[in-house]
Amino acid sequence: MSEFINIALPKGRLGKEVYKAFEAAGYGCNDVLSPDTRKLIFENEENGMRYFWVKPSDVAIYVERGAADIGICGKDILLEYSPDVYELYDLGLGKCRLAVAAKKGFRDRKDYTLRVATKFPSVAMDFYSKKGRDIDIIKLNGSIELAPILNLSDVIVDIVETGTTLKENDLEAIETIVPVSARLIANKAAFTFKKEKINEVINGIKNINGK
Repeated sequence: MSEFINIALPKGRLGKEVYKAFEAAGYGCNDVLSPDTRKLIFENEENGMRYFWVKPSDVAIYVERGAADIGICGKDILLEYSPDVYELYDLGLGKCRLAVAAKKGFRDRKDYTLRVATKFPSVAMDFYSKKGRDIDIIKLNGSIELAPILNLSDVIVDIVETGTTLKENDLEAIETIVPVSARLIANKAAFTFKKEKINEVINGIKNINGK
């Protein structure tokens, strides 16, 4: 087969779950989940699929720029960066939520500028601007939970899955911003020229998911 569908998979547990769904739908490829391989690209000429692993936050870039035809990306990334791609399908995997969290007992007095630590400044700014709340964004890249503990921020905006990390650090989620799950996205040009094959893949995944 001369034409491949190029698929950007997010590294980590979610990517493995997603790949297994592709495999179950008949779009598997040798060695993709092999722990010993150092390969970066995996091809199956028989079904026309080409996979590669990328950092989860980079999936949308690969798709938007056309290096990948389709990819799997968390809704949180799509909301934060607003890439120019088509969001085609909610796989229902990697479910969690973007939420506001703070020290237990925190109350927002609203008579001062709220300090918000987050990896998602665009999401946080949009959320609070709709409330008419003045905030000071503190952009962090990791260990967001430390910010209110060390009085760097009043609240955080972050991904919450089970809430265990929050509880262990005497924090609690006080407001949900939006539910998050893995979405299948497509490059706009690729979807125009490879629409039939991409839709075939999506329908195969839908049959596996039962929806």
